[in-house]
Amino acid sequence: MSERLTATPPGVRLGPIDLIADGAARNFVLEMKAGRFHGFAIRRGDTVHGYVDRCPHMGLPLAQQLDAYLTGNRTLIQCSWHGALFRIDDGACVGGPCPGAALMPWPIEVRDGAIFTA
Repeated sequence: MSERLTATPPGVRLGPIDLIADGAARNFVLEMKAGRFHGFAIRRGDTVHGYVDRCPHMGLPLAQQLDAYLTGNRTLIQCSWHGALFRIDDGACVGGPCPGAALMPWPIEVRDGAIFTA
């Protein structure tokens, strides 16, 4: 079984920014020699925030359904297992079973209309 990674090398092109609808989230899985990376990105206008797909509460992926990382009103990230809530801008836990914890950031950036790992 491949190791689950928590980081990616910089400069990997993930796709055009339009791959993620404004206000939505998308899952990314990158297969590398050292193992497999699971992350997700949330788009807000021309800004994209990335996080490792792992809840700090139990270590599980946050979404039970593909790309279902956000609350119904799309203002927070929600763990679908235990209901933990996280701010989109910095990944800090603001509700649920992980007070004081935060999601692990995944450095990504938008360049020339495309999303890249940073």
